[in-house]
Amino acid sequence: MKPLCAAFLAAFLGLAAPALADNLPAGAKLEKDIAYGTDRAQKLDVYLPAHAKNAPILFMVHGGGWRRGDKDMDRVVDNKVARWLPKGIIFVTVNYRMDETVTPVMEADDVAAALVKVQQLAPGWGGDPGNVILMGHSAGAHLVTLINSAPEIATAKGARMWRGTISLDSGAMNVPEIMQGRHFRLYDDAFGKDPAAWEAASPYHRLKGPTQPLLGICRQRSADACPQNRQLARKAVQFGGKMEVQPEAITHGEINSTLGLPGAYTERVEAFMRALGWPV
Repeated sequence: MKPLCAAFLAAFLGLAAPALADNLPAGAKLEKDIAYGTDRAQKLDVYLPAHAKNAPILFMVHGGGWRRGDKDMDRVVDNKVARWLPKGIIFVTVNYRMDETVTPVMEADDVAAALVKVQQLAPGWGGDPGNVILMGHSAGAHLVTLINSAPEIATAKGARMWRGTISLDSGAMNVPEIMQGRHFRLYDDAFGKDPAAWEAASPYHRLKGPTQPLLGICRQRSADACPQNRQLARKAVQFGGKMEVQPEAITHGEINSTLGLPGAYTERVEAFMRALGWPV
């Protein structure tokens, strides 16, 4: 497939302007650029609701084709903060290394290290370290789904198990299947040419046992996202896990940017959260 132009790729991946921290809900505050590693990219932001006490934590990983994007982007932050901070939920957004020497598996390691840091700091924020939902969009959805399929990525670093995972439109559930068919060039840049590396980065192939509950949001008209989500869901059920697949008739970028706005889409995501015991 021919390379996409930069403008189209940015729109497709849901990249936009930085979020504005001065529009926080009343009483909320932002703690920026908390380091969870030694690399300058290994930083996270935490948005704290007023009077947080034993609060659940929504842990968000941005997309951008494994090479672009930022925790500050408005589509990553704004509507989610506006919706869920007033409900007493802590919102964390994470950066990770994305240079050409870093593989998606290494990026998943970064996300896992960030989760450990969040769980360590959570009591000081008024948060519950055992009540975390992982969420990611696009490449970030792939990373949180990979961790959900292979929880040892996180638990080996000392992470406690999270409550569940929400994947916002990842088409990269079965990486070998993607790489052996017609695909965007960004997959070559991310996953390379080694079939062993494809399997190591593939949520479908890493899934070996029961997993935490997962909600897979996918574009209704996508030729790959919903079929790959359903394929993963069937395997999860075979191992005694639970994965719901929710098609949405909106674009890839809108699956990220409109989440948190009033409407049926946000309500479907909140139904999954409520099933995990969240106060939404």
